[in-house]
Amino acid sequence: MNAIVKAPGQQDGSKAATLIVDNKQITMPVRSGTIGPDVVDIGKVYANSGVFTYDPGFTSTANCSSKITYIDGDEGVLLYRGYPIEQLAEKSSHIEVCHLLLNGELPNQKQFDEFRSVITRHTMVHEQMTRFFSGFRRDAHPMAIMCGSVGALSAFYHDSTDIHDPVQRMIASHRMIAKMPTLAAMAFKYSIGQPFIYPSNALDYTSNFLQMCFAVPCEPYNVDPVLSRALDRIFILHADHEQNASTSTVRLAGSSGANPFACIAAGIACLWGPAHGGANEAALKMLMEIGDKKNIPAFVARAKDKNSGQRLMGFGHRVYKNYDPRAKVMQQTCREVLAKLGVNDPLLETAMELEQIALHDDYFIEKKLYPNVDFYSGIVLRALGFPTSMFTVLFAVARTVGWIAQWKEMIEDPEQKIGRPRQLYVGAPKRDYTDVAKRA
Repeated sequence: MNAIVKAPGQQDGSKAATLIVDNKQITMPVRSGTIGPDVVDIGKVYANSGVFTYDPGFTSTANCSSKITYIDGDEGVLLYRGYPIEQLAEKSSHIEVCHLLLNGELPNQKQFDEFRSVITRHTMVHEQMTRFFSGFRRDAHPMAIMCGSVGALSAFYHDSTDIHDPVQRMIASHRMIAKMPTLAAMAFKYSIGQPFIYPSNALDYTSNFLQMCFAVPCEPYNVDPVLSRALDRIFILHADHEQNASTSTVRLAGSSGANPFACIAAGIACLWGPAHGGANEAALKMLMEIGDKKNIPAFVARAKDKNSGQRLMGFGHRVYKNYDPRAKVMQQTCREVLAKLGVNDPLLETAMELEQIALHDDYFIEKKLYPNVDFYSGIVLRALGFPTSMFTVLFAVARTVGWIAQWKEMIEDPEQKIGRPRQLYVGAPKRDYTDVAKRA
């Protein structure tokens, strides 16, 4: 069998690609987005040629069309609904970004006030949920608690699980955005043996979360606006990131018609994987392993040696082949937090030194190993008082709106079908069963 793919323009001006398999020619449409590379529509390839395409990890395959997030990895660009992430991180708030991702446009003042009010008044969870938490071991990992508790929301909120009802879809979306910080704070409190703190309608989204995490009943707690703003910025930077592993998981689960709470629980389970949501924790552990910045040259030398097994965490990205635009914002946020807290963190000095080496070393430049957002976020979260076990939980809180927006878009997409990837079978060919007594 031989196969040749060509992509000429058709005479009518539209784009098309030609696949030749065993001298049989198949014409496939080429679709163009608003920005970004074109895609070859291979939906009819099997029907017309009898062959499938093979793409492990789907790194060269678009599984949907979307209006939510755009990434240009070569140029280091991240857009939410067309807005550069740097502008949103500087000028916007997470709750406003939630409205943008969910509804497609930035709100006017009236829309913003209404949206903020709706989210604020959905932050409490059913009181029976507090007893649900007691079923976990006292030393349960917070992400394990999140997987269970978020999935359990579908048992408490039956009136928003009909995915075919647009009103119920919106109610479920608001509930997920509002209740995720509450459940995350409850998971944190449970893990350290402190009583749950109820949400406060007087506080903004991120300040309320900090209050639920760090307040105790026996004394007042005042949220520092600098720290609240820093965490809010982290939430903005992590709100969505195109069709990554957890987002694709949410879409795949949703394609079967599963309720939104179950879909988000599936996304959380995927995010828990160290190759996805645990990158900032890994970067922090690496900096702690390096210790003093005088040890950086030896560490970098080991990282360059393929046989050493030493990996450089927090550098490079599956998508970005340029400086991660979120990393620039995160670096400044890191400095603001440490300055406010009066922390002279040797890890930051090590991070700054390592960054400079990476930006000027030919090895890193050649391989395009630029610092990514995880390089700094672990330092910030540690400075805020969160243990490493909570890092991925905070990622889940931030990413919830992205998951929900992607799920909602998938449900409303007339082209969407239930996910059913194909495979290249390399197992045994057909063979007949032999009785056990006759087997060699």
